[in-house]
Amino acid sequence: MLSEKIKNDIQQIIAKYPRRESALMPALTLVQKAHGNNLTKELLKEVAAYIGVSDSRAFGVATYYSMYNVDKSVGKYHLQVDTNVPATLMGAVELFNYLSDKLGVKSGETTPDGLFTLTKVECLASCGTCPVIQVNEKYYELMNKEKVDMLIDSLRQGIMPELPVEYNWATQCNVLFKNRGIQNAHKIDVYKQHGGYKMLAKAYEMTPENIIQEVKISQLRGRGGAGFPTGVKWGFVSKNTGKPIYLVCNADEGEPGTFKDRQILVYDPHLLIEGMAISAYALGCTKAFIYIRGEFSWIARILEKAIEEAKADGVLRNLDIVVHEGAGSYICGEETALIESIEGKRGLPRMKPPFPAVEGLYGCPTIVNNVETLASIPFIVENGGDAFKKWGSEGGYGFKLFGVSGAVNKPGVYECPMGISFEELIQLAGGYKGNIKGVIVGGLSVPILTPDELKANGGLKMDYESCANFNTSLGSGGVMVISEEFSIPDIATRTIQFYNHESCGQCTPCRMGSGMIVHLLKKISSGKGEKGDIEKAIWFCDNIKGNTLCPTGEAYAHPVKTMILKFRNEFEQLIK
Repeated sequence: MLSEKIKNDIQQIIAKYPRRESALMPALTLVQKAHGNNLTKELLKEVAAYIGVSDSRAFGVATYYSMYNVDKSVGKYHLQVDTNVPATLMGAVELFNYLSDKLGVKSGETTPDGLFTLTKVECLASCGTCPVIQVNEKYYELMNKEKVDMLIDSLRQGIMPELPVEYNWATQCNVLFKNRGIQNAHKIDVYKQHGGYKMLAKAYEMTPENIIQEVKISQLRGRGGAGFPTGVKWGFVSKNTGKPIYLVCNADEGEPGTFKDRQILVYDPHLLIEGMAISAYALGCTKAFIYIRGEFSWIARILEKAIEEAKADGVLRNLDIVVHEGAGSYICGEETALIESIEGKRGLPRMKPPFPAVEGLYGCPTIVNNVETLASIPFIVENGGDAFKKWGSEGGYGFKLFGVSGAVNKPGVYECPMGISFEELIQLAGGYKGNIKGVIVGGLSVPILTPDELKANGGLKMDYESCANFNTSLGSGGVMVISEEFSIPDIATRTIQFYNHESCGQCTPCRMGSGMIVHLLKKISSGKGEKGDIEKAIWFCDNIKGNTLCPTGEAYAHPVKTMILKFRNEFEQLIK
């Protein structure tokens, strides 16, 4: 039975949205938390009735997103260990096994006393500070066996301990990270002391058309992975339709290897808010959303506080920004799936066209931009589009955040000019740690490069054109360095397991094909492969690529095939 307090809280959530069904996901999250981290079918029906959606819709949503526990008991402390590829490269599997032995449970099981549930999970966007354990809503990063012992002992006493960590970061451009080392930069008074919101004031003195033109001049490309020109995208917005225009910030950050955006969200949230306010003014938008992954609920509170400060200060004028939390779905990083999720549905990608700029959220013109993209807008307004182009070249202009993880001495996030040499970026990250077998330069969805390839033609540069010339992609700028101690068949298997787990299931090639590749690569990596299995895996990759509704098929088919082709000898050695 929903309490009156819960009902009142849900009403406050409903009031934030243009349509009440958008409150379904935050309402389910609220109710689950209030009922021992569990959603019964009875609670689902009550929430559905209170919001005004069908039981089947509520059930479909709750069973689609991985963070909802439908009729599944979870212990007082839910220990979720990231074991994706970046985490594996930094010792997460060994730490998980240690924790499993210590608690006497396997993944998905709860200790007999009901105190702990242990689960392996996909990427938690903590790639540079792995191994990471999420306990309920709290992250514990850079974990080791000693810290695990300390954590468990403390939790047994009912105490969620503080185990702070230091993040490695540096800036060569001093733009996105100009406030990164300033104490309390997340507070509006500190942000304004260092020039914050002056660019928004300047923007209000410009015409929206002039702002869009400067963004076009800058040739800023979307920093979420696709790299589409931001100004051009803004120019697609349908005007004079009589419908509201919406701006959505994509803060899902679900691509394994990517952990850059959270540095802005946590340490400089007003930079993002100022960028959103400028963008909203340029687009003619009065309602904006920040779609943030559910695992970042603690960061969502930071954003909400910053938005409240900005409203109270009056800098946002008539702009309303709503923070909408996801609930565990990689595919919601795709803009149309993200829009569906905000609308209170399963995050299933839409057919395009129509594109969101024409018909997006609630059927209205919508622009979806990544955190780093929007945080770059204040600089362009302050200095002009040409000033943005003082960094980089036609291969990619401006400044860029690169997350470096794996076999380096200082995993972290580094702000560098676009086009920095790969070797210089690695030196910023403290240099290689051990002998290197391969490198993935743009997140898990881009093809791997060998050490010899990285040095060809004068060496790889970290921009769109150079990466394309090296038959890979800049993607999100999530660099993963793989040492010789790791098996590429194991890495390929873990890669396809992630994408198979995260497939929305709409497309048969993606749904079934990824499952078949998992089957084949698990056979091979476990030493049970048969002659012809390698060719079958390649065949599936070839027939998935280009045949799916959204880019997910491409996101794994090309990289997995590349791993097989470039390291085929490792796969063949495992086949008897």
